[in-house]
Amino acid sequence: MKVQRKHVLAAGVAAVAAAAVAVGTGLGFADTAPARASACTGSVTFSAEGGAPAATSNRFPVGTRLRVTNLDNNRTTEVTVVGPSGSCVLLNTAAMDLVREPGRNVVRRNVVEVLNGAQQPGRDATPPDPASTRPGAASPGASGPAPRSVCTGAITFSAEAGTPAATSGQFPVGTRLRVTNLDNRKTVTVTVTGPSGSCVLLNAAAMDAIREPGKNLVRRNTVEVLR
Repeated sequence: MKVQRKHVLAAGVAAVAAAAVAVGTGLGFADTAPARASACTGSVTFSAEGGAPAATSNRFPVGTRLRVTNLDNNRTTEVTVVGPSGSCVLLNTAAMDLVREPGRNVVRRNVVEVLNGAQQPGRDATPPDPASTRPGAASPGASGPAPRSVCTGAITFSAEAGTPAATSGQFPVGTRLRVTNLDNRKTVTVTVTGPSGSCVLLNAAAMDAIREPGKNLVRRNTVEVLR
């Protein structure tokens, strides 16, 4: 009888433990669905480009299909990379409208997934030569050639307020950068205040200092590190 009781008690304890695990998992106590790995780090922002939902990228080649999810509202957009930019993924207006929260021009909590198997270049890969790859790079003029830029692609901005500043996925906090719009020769000096998914992502005040009227993107630019 004593042996039988021990077996009954052991079976009862095992059943209770199994039930507790099942309940805990159902209530979210157990980590059964880890967050998906994102192909990009930092915030996702957008350009003022029109057209159907699309994106540009400094990491994925033209034709790459990406799924971008805003983790704060679980809204998703699927886009095709149509050209280069200074960001891991830079959405156009239509794509951002599909995932943004009202009044926000940046998606801080996000997941970017590659849908068609394109290879993601390693983070430590040698970056392309800005002088040969930056879209719209200025040719030497009367005032001499444009200085070598430490970033490639177009520059855009977040809706962050405050004095002129920037975030970056390439330069550490505290780095001082000079950003020049080659179309109007306007320049702004900014300090990197945090991380983002772009080589340089200006805040609203910094963009206002160099933008052309009605444009939310600076395609022809140079970014210099100030020592």
